[in-house]
Amino acid sequence: MSQKEHARNKSYTGIVVILSIVVNALVVVLFFLPEYGGETGFDITILPLLNAVFNSFTFVFLLAALWFILRKNIKLHRRFIFAAFTTTGLFLVSYVSYHYLAESTSYGGEGPLRYIYYFILITHIILAAAIVPLALLSLFRGLSMQVEKHRKIARWTMPIWLYVSLTGVLVYILISPYY
Repeated sequence: MSQKEHARNKSYTGIVVILSIVVNALVVVLFFLPEYGGETGFDITILPLLNAVFNSFTFVFLLAALWFILRKNIKLHRRFIFAAFTTTGLFLVSYVSYHYLAESTSYGGEGPLRYIYYFILITHIILAAAIVPLALLSLFRGLSMQVEKHRKIARWTMPIWLYVSLTGVLVYILISPYY
């Protein structure tokens, strides 16, 4: 590795580590905070639907990004990746806001669907935590034109991120009757 590549890696590795820790810690802290319960001036029950909409857009943008990179259209691939990061960021703001303002909703279903729901939820949570550093590393490696390193990590990042965004929508669909 050249000295220039080493400096470039160092410059974004710290950002990836810090953002990954901050984002994941913020989500974990939400589970230990007491419910806010204050007046917000709007119906916060719209936020879970908004989360599902943002996840849906992220899924579509990621599919488009994959489509364009397979056709060697880097310009459109990059634009759809930025769009996916944007909707994921909006999802994070909405998610954190909702979980700060409202208590957690319990799943009320029974039978086999209950096991399916919890399987989807648990895998979604674990992979959502993992996707933060993977997506950020993929992004920075792509932006710094480290094509081979980008490809190596993006082969893991893309399917995991697609799974996380799709299962986010499924979790909403399955739990929405209990809000």
